[in-house]
Amino acid sequence: MGERSLGLAPGAFAWTGPFDPEADADWRDFQSGILNEREYWARRCQEFHEVSGEPAEMPFFMAHLYSGSEDELVRPGARRLIADAKAAGMPVGVLTNDLTAFHDQDWLDRMTILGEFDQMVDGRQDGVLKPDPAAYLLMAERLDVSPEECVFIDDQPINLAGAEAVGMRTVHLDPVDPAPGFAEARRFLGLDEEA
Repeated sequence: MGERSLGLAPGAFAWTGPFDPEADADWRDFQSGILNEREYWARRCQEFHEVSGEPAEMPFFMAHLYSGSEDELVRPGARRLIADAKAAGMPVGVLTNDLTAFHDQDWLDRMTILGEFDQMVDGRQDGVLKPDPAAYLLMAERLDVSPEECVFIDDQPINLAGAEAVGMRTVHLDPVDPAPGFAEARRFLGLDEEA
């Protein structure tokens, strides 16, 4: 979406992240632990600056990368999972490393889905990042549940391992094919399968 919002041709940015790991050496380095997540995105932000001439500032970069409408950015399966869990009386939280570090207030304000969560742990504000066990324990504390009662969903294996280390059940969400992940989370939570 970043290319579109800048009026650039598709493919102007060479990186592909989780959508085509074989074509993105830095993403593979991130997955193998050579780079951490913030280092990966700092490189992408610098490339954004070099290609577009726009400021090399993370919130500015992310505003272009995530420039689509909320309906484009939020997967329907995620929205249904949140609504169904809450309807069943389960608290729902978001555990993020960089939400307020990466996104400006205007973007946050237009993401109405953030208001659907009961609790949030944001690494920038709370001073603890996944996969540090303290991040997951803080999330469980804020939700007023034990770690063993939590189902943690993430696309990063390192973050899933951190959740497993404190006793949470985990679900890998593949960004290319998220439906199996949402279905697995629904099974763990005892929610009806989607039609």
